[in-house]
Amino acid sequence: MDAQAEPTRSASDGPVLAWEDPSRIPYRLFTDPAIYQREQERIYRGPVWNFVALRSELPEPGDFKSTYVGATPVVVTRDVEGELHAWVNRCAHRGALVCRQPRGNASDFTCVYHQWCYDASGKLLGLPFRKGVGGKGGYPKDFDRAAHGLQRLQVATHADLIFVSFDPTVKPLAEYLGTEMRRWIDRVFHRPTRVLGYARQYIHANWKLYLENVKDPYHASLLHLFHATFGIYRSSMGGGVTHDDDTGMHSMIRAFRIEEEDVGEYRKGDMRSYEEGTQLHDPSLLAGREELDPVLTNHIQLLFPSAVVQQIENTLAVRQVLPKGVDEMELTFIFFGYEDDDDEMTALRLKQANFVGPAGYISMEDGEAIELVQRAVGQAPDSRSVIDLGGKGTANEENLLTESLLRSFWGGYRDLMGLGA
Repeated sequence: MDAQAEPTRSASDGPVLAWEDPSRIPYRLFTDPAIYQREQERIYRGPVWNFVALRSELPEPGDFKSTYVGATPVVVTRDVEGELHAWVNRCAHRGALVCRQPRGNASDFTCVYHQWCYDASGKLLGLPFRKGVGGKGGYPKDFDRAAHGLQRLQVATHADLIFVSFDPTVKPLAEYLGTEMRRWIDRVFHRPTRVLGYARQYIHANWKLYLENVKDPYHASLLHLFHATFGIYRSSMGGGVTHDDDTGMHSMIRAFRIEEEDVGEYRKGDMRSYEEGTQLHDPSLLAGREELDPVLTNHIQLLFPSAVVQQIENTLAVRQVLPKGVDEMELTFIFFGYEDDDDEMTALRLKQANFVGPAGYISMEDGEAIELVQRAVGQAPDSRSVIDLGGKGTANEENLLTESLLRSFWGGYRDLMGLGA
């Protein structure tokens, strides 16, 4: 029996969970509010790059998008010169939200409470009653307007992806992502994109359970009938798993069809996710085109902590993972195509967008599955997950029957959070 994790206490950080084995994950990590608060400091406001938008979401000068970094509201903007900026969506005066729209176009941003006005970079442009009225009131003569702008974040891009960081000492984005992850990003973002639409899903589960889900290469052929039955993803297909060499927390799962695939395990009849007799009323849903190199049925790439780059057949999306509490999260799907797509391809991408999202043919089970975990682990904070498939290692593998990506992730998370025993 595994030894149970014992909490320690720090005067500055509060209760902290300490554990060593990345194949035995204490359930307290999904239920402890102190851990959640530590994540906001160590991860989201720490030395990481957080995905916030696609460049194609802000194509014109003045475009903006409201989003979050962890629990902190932020706004991403493109100024009149075309430069990108990001700032905390919290007025420097009394803390109200400055921008209340999800997206749009504006040359400046005014807080509705007391009308402090900021430019696209977060610089304070003006405020009412600066000199008072009739010689009465007003701000002190030494009030420095330049010192009272919005809190600005570091901004960097790779391909079409926009990232921000609170930490001015964060390593360069290219180094943070690593060579292998950038290579796979470039497979999808190899030419200009355009946004096709959005979907949003609220899930009553800890955000890390979703990260586990997209790092788990074998649940998809067991949980999702659509995947296994229609040959989009099965553990018997070709494929492999890869993580970055530095943190171990970014990951890539890829799957592809192979000749003479052995589906004997599925045909034994004891896997409810495989039904050979099931057919589609509209088979055109699966009538896709081969377009990316290498040809994959699935490209599921996690860029820690907040982005999942997705290619499933011909539907393309970035999923943004947003924690909303220790046991709540929001998932936003940004569906996109390429600027030079013809009408037929655009229609196909939109049709196949039904694979994912809250009611997707494939992914509707994922939200339910991680909610089932959340509901069950709440009363067992010191019990642990068992992550042994494929052994105890964290090596990249050329198969889809391994949990190595999960072990790699939890080792990196433990170190970033300072939770090593």
